[in-house]
Amino acid sequence: MESTDVTIRLSPTSKSDQLMNPTRRKFIKDTSRFSMGLGAISLNPTLVKTMKRKVSANDKVQLGLIGARGRGFRVLEQALQQPDTECLGICDIDDSVIRDRVNEVQQLQDRRPESFKDFRKLLEHPDLDAVIIGTPDHWHCLQTVYACDAGKDVYVEKPMANSLAELDVMVNATRRYKRVVQVGQQQRSGKHWQQAIDSIRSGKIGQLRRINIWANFRYGIGGPVKKDSAVPEGVDFDMWLGPAPQRTFNEGRFHGSWRMFWDYGGGLMTDWGVHLIDMALWAGNISTTPAAVVATGGNFAYPDHAHETFDTLSVNFQMENFDINWQSLGGLQTGPYDKPYGLAFIGNNGTIVADRGGWSLIPEMENNQPQIAAVSMESTRSSSEDHIKNFLECIKTREEPNCPVENGRLVAQYAHMGNIAQRTQSRLVWDQQKKTFGKNKPANQLITPEYRKPWDLPKL
Repeated sequence: MESTDVTIRLSPTSKSDQLMNPTRRKFIKDTSRFSMGLGAISLNPTLVKTMKRKVSANDKVQLGLIGARGRGFRVLEQALQQPDTECLGICDIDDSVIRDRVNEVQQLQDRRPESFKDFRKLLEHPDLDAVIIGTPDHWHCLQTVYACDAGKDVYVEKPMANSLAELDVMVNATRRYKRVVQVGQQQRSGKHWQQAIDSIRSGKIGQLRRINIWANFRYGIGGPVKKDSAVPEGVDFDMWLGPAPQRTFNEGRFHGSWRMFWDYGGGLMTDWGVHLIDMALWAGNISTTPAAVVATGGNFAYPDHAHETFDTLSVNFQMENFDINWQSLGGLQTGPYDKPYGLAFIGNNGTIVADRGGWSLIPEMENNQPQIAAVSMESTRSSSEDHIKNFLECIKTREEPNCPVENGRLVAQYAHMGNIAQRTQSRLVWDQQKKTFGKNKPANQLITPEYRKPWDLPKL
């Protein structure tokens, strides 16, 4: 069905209060202890199928995937390693992606998942319990709101939305329809991240003074410049654009490169920024927007590559008691402490340096003696795997997930403000009550996206 044929249904009579029947809910809860312990190892397809056959189809969490080409499918694979899960349907705008993913899922379960080109048709399925949203950022808001209104729980990839205004809509939808929504900032479920944060909060490194964040990745400059071309066979490009402005098709703005264009993403700032800024806010126990944001940078290199987002960016988030600094260099792959990305939490007594591989404490020296003992910790678990397990558990318990929508909103606010500060070349001060940047008209114009008809930004 074409996007012009259906409009959003947002009504007080939502299905959000229609949960699983009591018998099924009890069974799924009872099996959760078993399923939560399986992900520490990588399971082979035959073993996964064997375990799933021991659980009735009626007693499995029925999952759907919206956006199946990349990260969304990785999350689904991890979910399907649990014996009490099953993929009911896969939705994508690309026939070749659907075909490949359906075949791959069937290696992990007996049931062949249904195929969808329109996510709204998937959401109409009466047996569907939850969806994983792995589409480009500009689709996250609408698809999350539609899913919540349809009574489905949601795992939505980060950043939670592609604009500041959409973030509020998603929070309101989650709370109005009483859904479990996990944002894909998986480091919130990482054991070694929790250890590092605990060390900082306990005062191990003394007074926290500054947090430096960096992310240097080659893909941050997009792909080589290409000419417009015909839409590939089997691709519903109008649906891919969705609420974004009408544009010609170009491979440089499509699979794998879309996040380097403002209509669809926010470059390294919103891609890696939300992961790393999240850890900075967690360490500082921050639950509010920054006092002010300033930025410098631009597109200084790689004119032969297609990108609107910045290849060089520095942002300072002014906090009450310490500094947070962000730096990114697209096209490069080196950085401080010999790490392409990471955080340095700088305190009076020492510095904790962390990335997904682990963390280490580097003590400050006084009279040639370390003020505290050096520490080095390696990560032994997958935070991504633990994050999807947490989501599945919360579907059963109805508890808050590790990264609820309020946290997803806060972190995405920081990331978007960093980009907006540089796009407008201005110092930003956010008015939380009015949801504006005061009298800064250029910045205010970037708060709310203008949706392309027939799509409308929900008012919740």
